[in-house]
Amino acid sequence: MTASITLPNLSAGTWAVDPVHSTVGFTVRHLVVSKVRGTFDDFTGTITVDENGVPAVRAEIQVASVNTRNAQRDGHIASADFFDVEQFPTATFVSTAVRPAGDNLVVEGDFTLHGVTRPVELAVEFLGVNPGMGNGPVAGFEATTTINRKDFGISIDMPLEGGGAVVGDKITINLELEAGLQA
Repeated sequence: MTASITLPNLSAGTWAVDPVHSTVGFTVRHLVVSKVRGTFDDFTGTITVDENGVPAVRAEIQVASVNTRNAQRDGHIASADFFDVEQFPTATFVSTAVRPAGDNLVVEGDFTLHGVTRPVELAVEFLGVNPGMGNGPVAGFEATTTINRKDFGISIDMPLEGGGAVVGDKITINLELEAGLQA
């Protein structure tokens, strides 16, 4: 990983994402005029900080854990029309670089979804480190990126009579992460 940034107070070691205190969410246009929001409820992630303070990120999402608060829609999203979770059960992210962006960061990496790997950039806000509540320090991060689902082979089109489509092409991914330093 090439990187030129270190994060203050983020000790060397492996920081594991706490799924109880973290969210992997997304939004997508629906019927042109609104947005559907959802989450993936089963995910793991680590931030490994080397002795020089340089972070590397790895994450895995169980795509079948999609949750839009509508079981019928979730079933359709998991089907071969969209994620095809039978054939592609996981999405992964592996960072390749971290660079400063003003007061924030950009984490570059390879994102694999639906069997397709593409480079993405996450705009990341490092929220700092807290001593935690007796189990060691915790760090907080918020990140966002926008992808085009068609770039990942999810190409179903459901056009509307008046123009536009039932589901938009652009997907915004929002991460709210809390990670604890592992002993």
